[in-house]
Amino acid sequence: MKAMILAAGLGTRLRPLTDNRPKALVEVAGRTMLEITLSRLRALDIREVIINVHHFADMILEYLKTNDNFGMRIEVSHERVLLDTGGGLKKAASFFLKDSNDFERPFILHNVDVISTIDLRRMVQFHTENQALATLAVQDRETSRYLLFDEQLQLCGRRSGHDQKNEFVRCSQPVQALAFSGIHIISPRLFAMMVEEGAFSIINSYLQLAAGGNKIFAFRADEYYWHDLGRLDNLRQAVQDLKQKVLL
Repeated sequence: MKAMILAAGLGTRLRPLTDNRPKALVEVAGRTMLEITLSRLRALDIREVIINVHHFADMILEYLKTNDNFGMRIEVSHERVLLDTGGGLKKAASFFLKDSNDFERPFILHNVDVISTIDLRRMVQFHTENQALATLAVQDRETSRYLLFDEQLQLCGRRSGHDQKNEFVRCSQPVQALAFSGIHIISPRLFAMMVEEGAFSIINSYLQLAAGGNKIFAFRADEYYWHDLGRLDNLRQAVQDLKQKVLL
């Protein structure tokens, strides 16, 4: 199994920590976000990973070299211009399609700035059993942007903005409004369906594909610890949680 870590962002919400380093190299209780994410993937016996980079890209390359790629086979996708989540994944498509066997193997897409105890093995199993195109880890928690799922846990819309109005891509009642956690399991056949070019959000792709009847599933991860590390306050809280052995 392969994985991609999304690490190209500017990390503006973490300034001043990201004034002189990439977000991926910001430390959480003495470990970088990138090391924590790689360790989670390695625990799943994943050895092949691609990381997209942009902000202070050379620092990430040097960091990986110094640490001997943490015993993994790591490639880097250097984005001269930020491509967002969908564009970044599409640029890395060849990494996941190197041989015919790859077309049958789902892979993990993981934001570098989230930390969790979500059971990735269970999530992969859920994805495979449902023959999903993509499976998204979600939780019932407050957020400014919700994804909407039907009773079968298939994506049917979203809710965002100040008015928090539901935007449906297919009819469904009732719906569950859930918060996405930045972890995906994806089937490689997605690449042939991504019609967007340049920089674009993968969530927009998912919504378009769900509208066409494709299976974009929610994996309920309410029982697990999860934290966004993209803001200073959240980062401080995660440090306290680590000290108290709440996670990992």
